[in-house]
Amino acid sequence: MFTTETKDKKFEVVSALSRATGEVLWRAQWEGALSVPFFAKSNGDWIRSTPACDGDSLYVAGMRDLLVCLDVQSGKERWRVDFVKEFKAPVPDFGFVCSPLVDEEGVYVQAGASFVKVNKRNGSILWRTLADKGGMWGSVFSSPVFAEMVGQRQLVVQTREKLAGVNPADGKVLWEQPVEAFRGMNILTPVVHKDTLFTSTYGGKTMGFKVTKSGDKIQVGPAWTHKSQGYMSTPVLIDGVAYNHLKSQRFMAIEVETGRELWTTEQSFGKYWSIVAQGDRMLALDQRGWLLLLRANKAKFELLDQRQLTAAETWAHLAVAGDELFVRELNGLSAYRWVRTP
Repeated sequence: MFTTETKDKKFEVVSALSRATGEVLWRAQWEGALSVPFFAKSNGDWIRSTPACDGDSLYVAGMRDLLVCLDVQSGKERWRVDFVKEFKAPVPDFGFVCSPLVDEEGVYVQAGASFVKVNKRNGSILWRTLADKGGMWGSVFSSPVFAEMVGQRQLVVQTREKLAGVNPADGKVLWEQPVEAFRGMNILTPVVHKDTLFTSTYGGKTMGFKVTKSGDKIQVGPAWTHKSQGYMSTPVLIDGVAYNHLKSQRFMAIEVETGRELWTTEQSFGKYWSIVAQGDRMLALDQRGWLLLLRANKAKFELLDQRQLTAAETWAHLAVAGDELFVRELNGLSAYRWVRTP
């Protein structure tokens, strides 16, 4: 189990713990803290990105636009990329927020005021695309995702101003689509259902975009819009329905292909949910430490159970492995075992 923290307003620390006992197996650290703008400080100055692991290496994003590769067994540093130095880019005002995406060859990140593919073995830059100005309004929040649309495997990435499809092999931009958001607050990771892209933005709308192909050219255009606004929570997709936690702190079910709202709760919840799904069940953890068990239901909001796991804030994403559930709260890490009863 791996977790990150910012310590003494100076160091970024990565810890590896035994899943069975919680024993600390190793720690790695480097100087690299960052103070974020005042209106984001309520969520802290600490690391925002979730590390990625391929079983052999751990890829960790430091706040000052730093990507560090660590050996899983020992914590020894294998390589690092300082995107500020590499591309002469400004330090992102909100830190390195995008979580790394890893495949057999590369690590994909929104960093250095751009979208980048890094060689996972040695840290060399394989390609760079979608460059912007960076800085206060160029700090990107969303994480990339792989998708197969119109018969072509591609990366879908959401910058502060647009959605784009990118060829993983060479970084070629296959298509672009502007996305409205207040000051570029496109935070959640877009989801894909068949050839429809779904996203939802703070200060914008909830949107579906249809992807089509004519010859070798891929085209993307609006399919529908909905007045609701997403915030930080990436929705889960079950049976063609996106279950989405909104800026209003309510929860909505909406058909991805049609944009038809199925229901929205009257009740409001926390400011943020991290949501995971298995079959027709969802676990949602809000920043107040409440864990909710939900059933995916097109007809109504169905809450099966809820309990408060901690009084401390829980902004980190839920981690699930088999029947084990790990919760990273403000100053600690807890493990739970999931038992399903009849």
